Amino acid sequence: MEITGRLVADATVRNVADDRNVTNFRVAINRRYKSGGEQKEETTYVDCAYWRTDALAPYLTKGLLVQLYGHMSAKPWVSRDGEPMASLNFHTNEITLLGASGKKSA
Repeated sequence: MEITGRLVADATVRNVADDRNVTNFRVAINRRYKSGGEQKEETTYVDCAYWRTDALAPYLTKGLLVQLYGHMSAKPWVSRDGEPMASLNFHTNEITLLGASGKKSA
């Protein structure tokens, strides 16, 4: 599966069991459509995990446009108010950096 979106924050690296690192980030995927002659936009947020290497983490910055390959899963959970919820999770196998995040380098 392939998705394309913009990072909503800088990626973070977490150390997990067996001394492995995982790079976590969230992307926003925008969909534009017309409804009743009116232009509408809908945004879906997807949590992503990349296990292959943490070397890309410094380049995965807020606003960067990325194309991701992998597979999707949903994780159900219950809110503090007792409401059933779900989050989308993308298990990333490959990352293509498509556009600058707009962040200035020092």
